Amino acid sequence: MSLEIKVPPVGESITEVTLSSWLKKDGDTVAMDEAIAELESDKATFELTAEKAGVLKTIAKEGDVLAIGAVVCSIEEGGVAATATAASAAEAAPAAKAEAMPVGAAAEKGTTYASGTPSPAAAKILAEKGVDPAALAGTGVNGRITKEDALSIDKVSENPQTRNAVAAAAAAAAPAPTPAPVKAGERSERREKMSPLRKTVAKRLVTVKNETAMLTTFNEVDMSPIMEIRGKYKDKFKEKYGVGLGFMSFFTKAVTEALKDWPAVGARIEGEEVVYSNFADISIAVSAPKGLVVPVIRNADSLSLAEIEKAVVVLAGKARDNKLSLEEMTGGTFTITNGGVFGSMLSTPIINSPQSAILGMHNIIERPVAVNGQVVIRPMMYVALSYDHRIVDGRESVSFLVRVKQLLEDPARLLLGV
Repeated sequence: MSLEIKVPPVGESITEVTLSSWLKKDGDTVAMDEAIAELESDKATFELTAEKAGVLKTIAKEGDVLAIGAVVCSIEEGGVAATATAASAAEAAPAAKAEAMPVGAAAEKGTTYASGTPSPAAAKILAEKGVDPAALAGTGVNGRITKEDALSIDKVSENPQTRNAVAAAAAAAAPAPTPAPVKAGERSERREKMSPLRKTVAKRLVTVKNETAMLTTFNEVDMSPIMEIRGKYKDKFKEKYGVGLGFMSFFTKAVTEALKDWPAVGARIEGEEVVYSNFADISIAVSAPKGLVVPVIRNADSLSLAEIEKAVVVLAGKARDNKLSLEEMTGGTFTITNGGVFGSMLSTPIINSPQSAILGMHNIIERPVAVNGQVVIRPMMYVALSYDHRIVDGRESVSFLVRVKQLLEDPARLLLGV
């Protein structure tokens, strides 16, 4: 008897997903609740698990766009004994598996986009063990690093002979083929299908430009006070809290304080009503492998600098591993984006709908400024606030950004609330 595995509901606004990769091959024996495939929606990537143990029969192909409720595969009864036998054999001879699999599997499957790429579950395990995925050869489909590959590291490391064999195999692995050099004057093009995330981002950005009265106001911030604090206390801060003291926590706290004075900047339009929030859920724009994502720090107004830094580290790590949930990326009241990490000196960020404003941070550059009638060199940053003029007036937007500037240039105000 077979059981059909269908695309599960993943959110009210999501009607279809893309089968990005199979974690198990057709005919493989799978255990109950074992991850068998990765599905990608326009907001997040998640794993599809087996609802019972048996033999996998794939139906959909990698790259297929599937509606919610569509059949992805089926699981036939049987194969449990084979799983137990295979597990026993793997435990009895880990060295043989380690020596044979890295080179043989890679040679047989060839190099594709999945070669050496860990699944989300495997990526988490490797991160916890501090292992570079580049040092492993995956045994999954097209050379993908599976959860079992990551878990087998401990067994391999117990045997010195096996460990040396794995190291030698990794060192001897052939590098990815380099593209042929383009001849002078040669013209070529290549096409790539847009990912669901990229299509959604493109659609939302155009919608925001067309449906909001977006305007941007600018200011500049002398970063000397914050840089002095970081230089003086960063070691003690990390020793006590286990995270680094970055700029994002200062900007987040400054924004939450400014929102108390100018709540319209954190409001949104719903129909013919303006909704004001008495809390600050701050969205942080993060560059992820599959595109820009915007996870949310909940109740940032009630968090300390250390709690904000910890939240940023957790959310950024999930973004890199494509493990952010839909809940973690929805419901923000205001967004902060930092183009400065890429070298941007000035930009006009686009509002993250349905929010009404977004703050853009930029590169810190030492330049001459006038202070008390004297020309001095200071580390300066341009900041930009894009806002929806339907809700936020010019006075409110400018005053909000000035308030942020004051709090950053005099960080003691963040502690005193003045």
